Amino acid sequence: MAETLPSVFVAIDRADPREAAGDLAALGQDGFALKLGLEFFVANGPAGVRAVAGTRPLFLDLKLHDIPNTVAGGVRAASACAPVFLTIHASGGPAMIAAARKAADQNGAARMQILAITVLTSLDDGDLDAVGQIGPSGDQALRLALVAKMAGADGVVCSAHEIARLRAACGPDFKLVVPGIRPAWAATGDQKRVMTPREAMDLGADHLVIGRPITQAADPRAALNRILAEIAA
Repeated sequence: MAETLPSVFVAIDRADPREAAGDLAALGQDGFALKLGLEFFVANGPAGVRAVAGTRPLFLDLKLHDIPNTVAGGVRAASACAPVFLTIHASGGPAMIAAARKAADQNGAARMQILAITVLTSLDDGDLDAVGQIGPSGDQALRLALVAKMAGADGVVCSAHEIARLRAACGPDFKLVVPGIRPAWAATGDQKRVMTPREAMDLGADHLVIGRPITQAADPRAALNRILAEIAA
């Protein structure tokens, strides 16, 4: 399923379903997939997610992190939303990742793919030091990606700056989904490790997650088209 997905997931970072629906209406129907996160899920639940997503491919970004049994239950509950991707934290460890994959497999061929979060793109080496993780960030992302792969995750969410290393270490079939993407003409905001869409795809990203450069643009569809054209150029 994932092989036929659009390259860009547009992140709708809102809690109000009417505002989320308005964002999607401004984008039209084609050329992109949808990412909804924890804020929207907590506010609206699976029914709200299904209502806004409709038939669009859905990346449900919940970043689950708990004991294995609880995460497995969360994965089973999330299956009601029929996402193509669901995120968990790689730092939850091998047993938690394996439990998430086993729960996802209960849906057979239609199962969601499990993506493990490596190092959040809002964190830099100083932030890792502050929470007791071993840097630099690229090394930590590689360690966590290898843990995730060995435990059965389908791929990881990583910074564009880790794409080449993770692809070499994890192989061509391991999904690399990349947030923190900022076109050269967009503000970086709170993201500390960013790259342009074309640069990330050239390095081997499978999918890009892009939010504010599209949704906060004066003309969201024009911004999306500009990004898609940059990728295709």
